[in-house]
Amino acid sequence: MAYKKMTAEEAASLIKNDDIISLSGFTATGCPKAVPTALAKKAEEEHAKGNPFKVGMYTGASTGESADGVLSRANAIKFRTPYQSNVDSRAALNNHDMQYFDLHLSELPQYLRYGFLPKPDYAIIEVCDISDDGKAVLTSAVGISPTIANLADKIILELNSYHPKSLVGMHDIYEPADPPYRREIPIYSPSDKIGSPYVQIDPKKIIGIVETHLPNEIKPFTPVDEVTSQIGQNVADFLYKEMKAGRIPSSFLPVQSGVGNVANAVLGAMGLNKEIPAFEIYTEVIQDSVIDLMKQGRVKFASGCSLSLTSPVLEAVYADLDFFKQKFLLRPQEISNNPEIARRLGLISINTALEADIFGNINSSHVLGTKMMNGIGGSGDFCRNAYLSIFTTPSTAKGGKISSIVPMVSHTDHSEHSVKILITEHGVADLRGLSPVQRAETIIENCVDPEYKDILRKYLQLGVKGHTPQNVNAALAFHSTFIKTGDMRNVNWEDYK
Repeated sequence: MAYKKMTAEEAASLIKNDDIISLSGFTATGCPKAVPTALAKKAEEEHAKGNPFKVGMYTGASTGESADGVLSRANAIKFRTPYQSNVDSRAALNNHDMQYFDLHLSELPQYLRYGFLPKPDYAIIEVCDISDDGKAVLTSAVGISPTIANLADKIILELNSYHPKSLVGMHDIYEPADPPYRREIPIYSPSDKIGSPYVQIDPKKIIGIVETHLPNEIKPFTPVDEVTSQIGQNVADFLYKEMKAGRIPSSFLPVQSGVGNVANAVLGAMGLNKEIPAFEIYTEVIQDSVIDLMKQGRVKFASGCSLSLTSPVLEAVYADLDFFKQKFLLRPQEISNNPEIARRLGLISINTALEADIFGNINSSHVLGTKMMNGIGGSGDFCRNAYLSIFTTPSTAKGGKISSIVPMVSHTDHSEHSVKILITEHGVADLRGLSPVQRAETIIENCVDPEYKDILRKYLQLGVKGHTPQNVNAALAFHSTFIKTGDMRNVNWEDYK
């Protein structure tokens, strides 16, 4: 492959306006960095000449500053899916400078294969090794790499020496057949290997190899504070009680955990509770806290799509690969997030809500119903199919001016039918087997901040007669009050009688 080496600028020069690119990685790990940066520079140069230059972009999930960040600021993205978390990308899509469509993460690879979306012209994939016959060893994430390697007409590889070639064996690459030929995915425990340790690429499609030595761009999460610590403790206590009641097997069940500081706090609290046995993880993102729990013997095995680790932790993993290669596998996201496997394994699914309402509906993605935050991610893949679906959230935000629990969510990502448990720092609302009125009473009593309890009880009294006592005129009063006054506590129900 040596004759195919080129610079990032040479690779970017091959991509034209209106082309569709697809990137490896999942979160800001395993993503190409040099070529997208060069592509952003090309876009700026073309725009300065008065020429149009934008590309469509498929990714596994969010990417780093050297992809979403630079391309968004260069106004170089025409459309984008399925998930992002970059501040510049967020501004661009909310301003309609790019078209963004949110999508369950498990669905994108098959959407591409089915032809529901146009296939990519280019796949840009980060690897740590490539053989002459096209066996590509990925780095710290898989994402949609197998699918885009098959579908793209042209492939550019970033050969990143920051990641050791000895990562071979850490990945489990498997693509299901498409209907009507699809069979069951034969994963019966998180540690089952069913695929190949590498992505097989047609060497004829590899048009360039760009050598790099660049670290991932994972930023440290906010440290655990009193609120997130209490949420984690409430989750751990609830799961222990479920196990003692016989509703969770004494051997426990695999855990799926979302991304962020609340998720880290939850896993940390579960690790500290020695009444909970050592457990396995089947999830999309493996974070720093999981590595700590592995070292302590509290996590036996973790299957995921990416190692979303801060640089010091990832380097520690690489320094002890013989140990960690026995402890986790990285899979494509349509396998790590597959609903069939989630239901078969009986996952305990723990995800973070941006907003919940008193009837158990969840908003994971939109601020005040209009502005996209990040996206639905993989939470829908898991919660609908989990053995036990838990959503966590701090009860308030912005010093109490926003209640995270409202009369009606301003945007619905997960309906009451998929949500079994809601947990805040104040307590646990078990919603199983409850009517809408009972759910509302349980959530207000156990999860709502004390300053909002009476306000929400008064809202229930405004509800019309019916199975779900919503008041259409007042359902979004929390949101409209915040927009007008900057504080949801200023709502006046007299205006809605």
